[in-house]
Amino acid sequence: MRTSPTRQNTLAGSPSRPGLGRDRMWQAGPMHPFRRDDALRRLADERFDVLVVGGGVTGAGVALDAASRGLKTALVEKGDFASGTSSKSSKMVHGGIRYLQQREFRLVYENLAERQRLLDNAPHLVSPLPFLIPLFGRNGAVSKAVARSYSSALWMYDLTGGWRIGERHRQVSRDEALEHVRTLDTAHLVAGFLYFDARADDARLTLTIARTAALEYGAAVANYTPVVQLTAGPDGSANGAVVRPVPDDESSDFAVRARVVVNATGVWADAVRALDEGGHRREIRPAKGVHVTVPAERMPSDIAAVIPVPKDKRSIFVVPWPGTDLVYLGTTDTDYEGPLDDPVCTPEDVDYLLHAANNVTTSELTRADVTGVWAGLRPLLAPPESGRHLSERTADLSRRHTVSTSRHGVVTVTGGKLTTYRKMAQDTVDAVVDRLGESPRRRRCVTKSLPLLGATTKARDPVSRAQPHARLLTRYGTESSAVLALAEGRPELLRPVVAGLPYTGAELLYAVREEMAGTLEDLLARRTRAGIQRAHATIDAAPAVAALVAGELGWSDSVAADQAARFAKACEGELVAAGLPVGATRGP
Repeated sequence: MRTSPTRQNTLAGSPSRPGLGRDRMWQAGPMHPFRRDDALRRLADERFDVLVVGGGVTGAGVALDAASRGLKTALVEKGDFASGTSSKSSKMVHGGIRYLQQREFRLVYENLAERQRLLDNAPHLVSPLPFLIPLFGRNGAVSKAVARSYSSALWMYDLTGGWRIGERHRQVSRDEALEHVRTLDTAHLVAGFLYFDARADDARLTLTIARTAALEYGAAVANYTPVVQLTAGPDGSANGAVVRPVPDDESSDFAVRARVVVNATGVWADAVRALDEGGHRREIRPAKGVHVTVPAERMPSDIAAVIPVPKDKRSIFVVPWPGTDLVYLGTTDTDYEGPLDDPVCTPEDVDYLLHAANNVTTSELTRADVTGVWAGLRPLLAPPESGRHLSERTADLSRRHTVSTSRHGVVTVTGGKLTTYRKMAQDTVDAVVDRLGESPRRRRCVTKSLPLLGATTKARDPVSRAQPHARLLTRYGTESSAVLALAEGRPELLRPVVAGLPYTGAELLYAVREEMAGTLEDLLARRTRAGIQRAHATIDAAPAVAALVAGELGWSDSVAADQAARFAKACEGELVAAGLPVGATRGP
């Protein structure tokens, strides 16, 4: 680990990211708590107690936990917030019934406790969701062993903490199962079970956690600010990092000073660890998970369903996209050896999911039905080297997390899952507090009952949900009025910007002004989920969206056109890699 270089006196004159934001100098004057240029100024000028590297849900959670304990906190992310694993999950906040089969009882208990905290602290973003487990058999009867196995697992799930959601599992008839998923194969469907978990838009949850840390607790947070070097003091202990806010421009480098550095980079944790310790030790075993979106008319489902995968000892989910006429299927769980940036969905991945769905339904889904895809990498912990037999299946690896401190004092958090991000953050900041020599009582964690920005129970109130623009409550909560205010005198901003999807121009402007969106991909892949829901319609809308936000971001006509072209190329590349047609797809 190299010693910190002298900070550049010319830093205040460094330009912002070309093509990613306004090409302007960092200006003096009032600071916006969630604007990238202002965050960069703070990162350069101030000294922090803790610097978090990584802007996924874990890093954002660490920043919020640290800042809410009164620690002066900074966070840097090499891409956009949640641009890695944290926008490419199954979008579930759940305990994980299958972990019971692996006898991970404590993990399930912890997951369900964290699920309830999210339901309480972010009711506008996290909502209960019923799940159907269809039961299939022969001659109108299901195997007693299969039924008993599911019943036992669901009772254990309820007793482990599933009951906290306010509902317990129950068995349903064949007809009731069909009411929920109308294309189930009636030749073998016998009955089903209903149980209850929760869902969330993973990207918006991550963004909201980061914004809460910045707006409510003063954290300095910046996206598109990669770490290129960790720095150390005379005693060899880590004291910050060198970041590069302008791509491929070493002259923009500057040092961020901090007493403790946290590595919360998920599947990239080994790479950051190498900056600290050198070598190529592998502690992360990435597993690829793929999802596909299809029109709801091709597989109608009003709740989530758990579909068994033939001959694979696992299941996939079928989940309705809220506010749309779409559902998504997922996920795969396969070992991954390729590049960590932008993993792709393959034709084999698509066929695996479609085959699983077609095996127990009459939908007869084909690749032509797929309207969107996404692939992400889970940062699973590699099993320890030992003489015992280890499963080759990533599905069998634990979803637990670990926190460790290197000899240079860098705190690394690895493993885990979306549902337990808060507990991961708590354990990580406990290690930071210990490293700082602070009193644990003085720096006690407060996030168990800390509401996230915008938290409101109105998102679930039937009267509120019947109002115009109620959909915004489930995305912005109490900030919905600020989104609507952007359309005052401009009613065209309340119109959908992508055919077949509900997202409006006001939401895009809000994302640029208040949510640090700086590229078309930020807007159409994460601030909204248009690109993974209706890829072709989103490609068609890209030029108009670029023109809408160009003035806000200081884009010229040529830059706006380039952004639209880049976005279209990326989307089409994902479709081609998945073996999907680039032209129009079946469905509305």
